[in-house]
Amino acid sequence: MMVAKQYEQTTGVTTRELIKWVSLAPSSFYYKPSGNPKGIKPSTHTRHGPDELVENARVVDQITTLLNQEFVCYGYLKVARELRRQGYHINHKKVYRLMKEGHLVYRRTIRTTGKRNFVKFRKIQADRPLQYLTMDIKYVYIHADRKQAYLLTLMDVYTRKVLAYALHYSMRHPQVIALISQLRKDYQVEGIILRNDNGSQFIAHNLREALKGMGIEQEFTHIASPQENGFIESLHSQIQREVIDRYIFDSIHEADWTIARYYHFYNTQRLHGGIGYKTPDQIWAEENISIPYKTTQPKTSETEENLSTTCLYSDSQFVQFIGV
Repeated sequence: MMVAKQYEQTTGVTTRELIKWVSLAPSSFYYKPSGNPKGIKPSTHTRHGPDELVENARVVDQITTLLNQEFVCYGYLKVARELRRQGYHINHKKVYRLMKEGHLVYRRTIRTTGKRNFVKFRKIQADRPLQYLTMDIKYVYIHADRKQAYLLTLMDVYTRKVLAYALHYSMRHPQVIALISQLRKDYQVEGIILRNDNGSQFIAHNLREALKGMGIEQEFTHIASPQENGFIESLHSQIQREVIDRYIFDSIHEADWTIARYYHFYNTQRLHGGIGYKTPDQIWAEENISIPYKTTQPKTSETEENLSTTCLYSDSQFVQFIGV
């Protein structure tokens, strides 16, 4: 508009004539945005019960109380159902608007900060157990439920021993932190180097900060370079061929127990050409290798109860935690 006025002052051509020259509607030229949301103004109250009308601020407080409960990570759809169960007459679109305005929507994107430490050498050279660990995620199809579960495996590079794994229908950074925290109960993890790819679970800021707090150095493979994480990729190809392709799982629990048995076989009986046709447990148990145990006391059955679906491998057996 300022340009049109300057042109009018220098040439004497009116603004209306300029608008006609460029075939622009006057309403478009003189339009000024109001800054308000488009459409009908949103409601400020919500019905509760048969005849009560409450302010939306009260609904937001109710949503906040719900989301502050332990283990509750609901999205707006489940929050809407919970509110309707409590007597509110509200649809999911309004719940989404209120949660968005109150910054209560569960974040779908993983926010990352800081520079990633990418690998310097393609192949890992480990000189002792618990010097280098590697982890990755693999799909496991659960036929009865007709959906994929996520298998997270943590392996020691030097011995090729599977130290821990977790199987869940949802695998995010809290599950990764939980798995490594379980490992931390048995072994001194400070100084370990952990290699992984650039999955959303692994680049999450919370995971990186948690590993930093444990004294674990995390390094990332380069984009589209699975060969840089070849040990865990090889393990996953073996479990695909020897387990996943051979079994039809009726539940995630059956898959969990089958994988536990396989990893027990993998650690105690399966021969590995890369370590001199020995088993991982043979290498692990060699007398001239110092294992940085944090405690020498094995887990008891009391400590194994009421934990999430995670399977840790100790020196004698897998410790199974049930409760998906």
